[in-house]
Amino acid sequence: MGSDTVISADGTRIAYDATGDESRPVLLRVEGAATHRALNPGRAKFTDRLSGRFCVVSYDRCGRGDSDDRDAYAVEREIEDVAALLDRFNGRGFIVGLSSGAVLALRCAVEGLPIDGLACYEPPFIVSSDRTPVAADYVERLQAEISSGRPGKAMKLFMVEAVGMPAVMVDGMAGQPFWPAMEQLAHTLVYDARVMGETMQGRPEMIDIFADVSVPTLVMSGSASAPWLRTAAAKLTQLLTNGNANELPEQTHDVDPVLLADTIGEYFSTLSTHAENHQ
Repeated sequence: MGSDTVISADGTRIAYDATGDESRPVLLRVEGAATHRALNPGRAKFTDRLSGRFCVVSYDRCGRGDSDDRDAYAVEREIEDVAALLDRFNGRGFIVGLSSGAVLALRCAVEGLPIDGLACYEPPFIVSSDRTPVAADYVERLQAEISSGRPGKAMKLFMVEAVGMPAVMVDGMAGQPFWPAMEQLAHTLVYDARVMGETMQGRPEMIDIFADVSVPTLVMSGSASAPWLRTAAAKLTQLLTNGNANELPEQTHDVDPVLLADTIGEYFSTLSTHAENHQ
């Protein structure tokens, strides 16, 4: 199977690729900010590791890569994109979300999409005092840079305020060969900011919107990641009615794709076996 498209509820064309037998359980990968299929060097290793047990589906979120953009963005439309992809593959499946993609996956679960299991790697909630919160006007300032034709400044704002990188380090990145490709995705940073909502403003109660998610969920973090990310994962696990924690050794936010695939594959395979035994 190669690259194809699915049409979302509002007519937006979403590009995806699927690897593995479609008769196997579907595993849909949801990326975080500032990336898409062609920009992610670890995605192939992740897919290869899992395609023997699952039909692994990767897609470009709206406005990225080969997918269409929208004139008017809403988080609900991105949830509809996921629904369209699941509908294309037997109507349900497993979802793995990375960073802000994990938050989108959680929002899909809140909306009751037919999800058999979730795996979330380091959703970037700011729920502890060891990390400066993102300002309440962050989305507005991000949008202002985009509207004024300054994608580079929008990307720098994201890197410094949302990711938490030192400004001098981001200035150095701006001169690298990969930076123009990053600038092309800058407008979609507004989309991820809206997916995150108020969960990065240092108010732990803002993640309570996920308290009713009952889908079996593996919440992962890296042992070498920043403490605030590990705390966020721990608090989400405690909040969920069916949450399970797994800290991956020596990993950061830039997780090893093979270790990630093996961890997720084991968890989802257990859920598949359990479901088959109770049919």
